Amino acid sequence: MRFYIPTLIQAIGGRFSKELGIRLEGEDSAEIFKWWLASILFAARIGERIAVNTYKEFERSSVISAQKIVDTGWDGLVRILDAGGYVRYDFKTATKLLNVMDSLIKEYKGDLNLLHRMASNPSDLEIRLKNLGKGIGDVTVNIFLRELREIWTKANTLPQQLVLIASKNMGLSKSENPSEVLQDLESIWRRQNIKSFTFPDFEVSLLRLAKNYCQKNKCQLCLVKEVCVKIK
Repeated sequence: MRFYIPTLIQAIGGRFSKELGIRLEGEDSAEIFKWWLASILFAARIGERIAVNTYKEFERSSVISAQKIVDTGWDGLVRILDAGGYVRYDFKTATKLLNVMDSLIKEYKGDLNLLHRMASNPSDLEIRLKNLGKGIGDVTVNIFLRELREIWTKANTLPQQLVLIASKNMGLSKSENPSEVLQDLESIWRRQNIKSFTFPDFEVSLLRLAKNYCQKNKCQLCLVKEVCVKIK
């Protein structure tokens, strides 16, 4: 291992949920719902800052539960989305949120922890999340579940392609198989025995690294270029 993981996380950034002030560690249903809402917003092809601002608008409006979203209605949701800058996807997202939250209330009493308990295994968990409504696909589910790895026992989604790119560039894994890359990263994580961060912090930092630097060929501006295999 050529670098200390906390250095990477501190330089690039870790979990998005933590940055939003969402506390997933206690497995509180209200907090997990907040992250589900944020995950839906992050999943669109829209700027990260806009997604963050829009989530904050939902918080400011106290519309952070499935029932509150349904009660707010389509027009009200569009206003919140527009206030956050989510203009390109406002109509589509308002419709999606209403459909998804209606399903969550009817099938799981609005409680994502109940959905998790009812899932028979990791695969069933992902299927149940996707079945909540049209527009909930692999990207949304991956964003949501990767930060719940150490909280929900059945949260075991595979790393996104961006994580694979960063892992290869940093010399953390030579494989291009997501399952093998995840195993390599978990092995490295266990060896370093880090207490100040979580494994999801590590995974998300790699995703951010690839998204903001590797994918944009900003190698010379990269904050951890000195330990990058790609530019050696």
